[in-house]
Amino acid sequence: MNKYIDIIKNSYSSYWNYIQKSVLMDLNWENYFYGLIIISLVVWGLEAIFPWRKNQSLFRKDFWLDTFYMFFNFFLLNLIVLIALSNSAAEIFNDILSLVGLSVSSFELLDLNSLPFFIRIFIFFIVVDFVQWWTHRLLHRVEFLWNFHKVHHSVKEMGFAAHLRYHWMEPVVYNSLRYIPLAIIGGFSAKDVAFVHFFNITIGHLNHANINWDYGWLKYIFNNPKMHIWHHSKELPAERKFGVNFGLTLSIWDYIFKTNYIPHSGRDIEIGFKGDENFPKGFLEQEMYPLGKK
Repeated sequence: MNKYIDIIKNSYSSYWNYIQKSVLMDLNWENYFYGLIIISLVVWGLEAIFPWRKNQSLFRKDFWLDTFYMFFNFFLLNLIVLIALSNSAAEIFNDILSLVGLSVSSFELLDLNSLPFFIRIFIFFIVVDFVQWWTHRLLHRVEFLWNFHKVHHSVKEMGFAAHLRYHWMEPVVYNSLRYIPLAIIGGFSAKDVAFVHFFNITIGHLNHANINWDYGWLKYIFNNPKMHIWHHSKELPAERKFGVNFGLTLSIWDYIFKTNYIPHSGRDIEIGFKGDENFPKGFLEQEMYPLGKK
């Protein structure tokens, strides 16, 4: 038990030190704090230059709420619970495996360190995105998970910061389902993770942004604003009631598995979900909402 207490204590102190170093610019490529700010300002600037919904304000509905969500989910949530929970869960999993004479490395089928940088990054990126695509479908399909995912779909005007409006349980689900696949392809470095993470954040911001882009033929590979708007549509056909366009970074999974849906320009469609007029409007109320559901 003392081992786990030490892990939790070290998780808090280490991540707090990391945040301090980030803010004080004592970090380089792994500085997520300023990386997030730079990406957000660039995409917000693109919204100003290439607006799709021209009557939508740059300070759209819930702009400041979503900005708070962005920093809370990206930094404070890690400090409060996620890092300690993740490290503790990993150690518990390792201890359980050791009881039967195994370790995480026992599942490793491919050592990415033996591969060239771009091949290593590509494999890591594809595996992560594919797992996240299936996880996203589960969030829509399973009622218990959907109650948490409603927080993200409560956005009523799309903008870059809507990307990181989500309930704190979502990263718990995503990280849990990613754990085994990433253990199987072990050997990636912290720089690999940072590279892919920054790329995914950029695409995610663009997907939610008020930008008149679809990337031309690349729309069949990368998710884009004109595709993702339909994922947030309040009205969908009965045969699509569990959602459409589940891609986070890549759209290709939706085209492969026939969950793609872009019937026409979605510029002016209503977004949200059935009954969202009764959904809580404040941060704390939204965080508590799923906990009151059966």
